[in-house]
Amino acid sequence: MSDGTRLREEFLLDPSVTFLNHGSFGATPRAVFERYQEWQLELERQPVLFLARRLDALLAEARAALGAYLGADEDDLVFVPNATAGVNVAAWPLALQPGDEVLSTDLEYGALDLMWEHVCADSGARYVRTAVRLPVTSAEEIVDAVWAGVGLRTRALFLSHHTSTTATTLPVAELCRRARETGIQTIVDGAHVPGHLPLNLRELDADYYAGNCHKWLCAPKGAGFLYVRRELQRDVHPLLISWGYEGDDPSFVSRHEKQGTRDPSAYLTVPTAIAWQDEHEWATVRDRCHELARRARNELDLEPLTPDSAEFFGQMVTLRLPKDAPKDLQERLYAEHRIEIPVFERGDDDRFIRASFQGYNDTADLERLKAALLEQIG
Repeated sequence: MSDGTRLREEFLLDPSVTFLNHGSFGATPRAVFERYQEWQLELERQPVLFLARRLDALLAEARAALGAYLGADEDDLVFVPNATAGVNVAAWPLALQPGDEVLSTDLEYGALDLMWEHVCADSGARYVRTAVRLPVTSAEEIVDAVWAGVGLRTRALFLSHHTSTTATTLPVAELCRRARETGIQTIVDGAHVPGHLPLNLRELDADYYAGNCHKWLCAPKGAGFLYVRRELQRDVHPLLISWGYEGDDPSFVSRHEKQGTRDPSAYLTVPTAIAWQDEHEWATVRDRCHELARRARNELDLEPLTPDSAEFFGQMVTLRLPKDAPKDLQERLYAEHRIEIPVFERGDDDRFIRASFQGYNDTADLERLKAALLEQIG
């Protein structure tokens, strides 16, 4: 089932809104959300049975399903609330020293720029953001731009697999390979990847990879994961120390799963989200949504940031707005056209609009956006 009109009925979104912002927070299908609520109800009916006797096995089953989906051993994964939390966990084992450098790009998610600036300032290290020229023309150009920032003090390379604001797939496999050969640790922000782009964690072989299940995989909010290469796991600690540290040699999974009383329902619903997408032929859905994003790139008469290729974008595309576009364009599109779509600022005078196309979108949504932009910016 890949038709957007039919799939729209499967989601809980307000039908009066043309929703082209799946990339910000995701959206959960009704059937997946109902399973999430069932888990919550089970927890409330028998809290002790659920949390004290059943939870370890339930989480193991959920991790096994997620590991199979991501191409990773289940014991190399732990659940976290979101990708930002996962990258926070990955930052501290680096044990940065004064003068060390964490290399990144100027395309990263703002919250994680803030995190790295804090972590580096705390240790006397430097957060180095290499400029990537937009629009990009090739993967080799990105690799060369990033790698030019590597120096003698570079301890870690932090990259988005697919950037948030600029909706660009970065060549992380090649950059991880180079870093591995050079002895530089790699931390990848995969917030936009599961359910959106192909991912095999064994093949990618990053040291740390954090991702979201609540975005393109359509799991409930609060479901993310952190993958850590096995030989590094002993030094990776959660942000909260609790019962997982009992015993002489607590495991990576135990340390991160046993953090006091919390609702694990979002984590336990991840296998349902995976199964739901499988049942709805999601590979076909993704192809259809990529074509919608491609049409948006080519038909909205705005400057694209990447070549017209699935190598650089999937179901989400960002376009540069003209200088004279209304400052309140995002608000106008929602208030006057009932279109939910984000507008971003980059620097002093660069602004972008980002269109996300998920299974519930169709050609009519793209046509509404085209008409609205024609009215607002000509």
